[in-house]
Amino acid sequence: MDSSDDADFVHDDGEHDPETEKLLHSRRTVLKSIAVAAAGAAAAGTGAGAAPAAAETVRTAAGSAYAVAAGASVEVALSVNGQLRKLVLEPRVTLLDALRERLGLTGTKKGCDRGECGACTVLVDGERVKSCLTLAVMRGGAEVTTVEGLARGEELHPVQEAFIRHDAFQCGACTPGQIMSAVACINEGHTGSEAEIREWMSGNLCRCAAYQNIVAAVADAAKEVRR
Repeated sequence: MDSSDDADFVHDDGEHDPETEKLLHSRRTVLKSIAVAAAGAAAAGTGAGAAPAAAETVRTAAGSAYAVAAGASVEVALSVNGQLRKLVLEPRVTLLDALRERLGLTGTKKGCDRGECGACTVLVDGERVKSCLTLAVMRGGAEVTTVEGLARGEELHPVQEAFIRHDAFQCGACTPGQIMSAVACINEGHTGSEAEIREWMSGNLCRCAAYQNIVAAVADAAKEVRR
């Protein structure tokens, strides 16, 4: 124990201050956890007994997080469109790149790559997520739905049919993200008016400016889903 810490929570009259003692114990616990995690990560990356580069992970002392050695990969299991998919990838790989580059699901589009346009929108556990802004390792065990997973065989999803009826896809670059957001928008119950639909679809941009057609398609699909 650090003698200077002891002095910090002992009053001049020799009595211990329990609150100060609690804070110091917390500080020492955090510092020890960091030291253990750093030592574990170093051990995983070097030495004769080190594990292969793939799946090099070390559980920290707290047991609630993983430290991954630089350049190492981890295995991530995702349920994508109802199928279990296991990937070995570096922790820096985004969910968007994992879907497009590793699984070949190119329906999800890479637009601005910084979360501004919404072209990369997918559903994760039923909620819309901009896949360029989330790391695949952060979604381990999640249910991911891409635009490829909406249709049931030859039967299109009501939102897909509505986009065709209302010519809402124009050049098509934003369409997958618009459709995925529209599915979530309807499921969330945000289709009470055109203004509400516009507000809840505002995270998706259309460079063709087909917004009126998109709003009409979402409103139409909402009626179909509610039947």
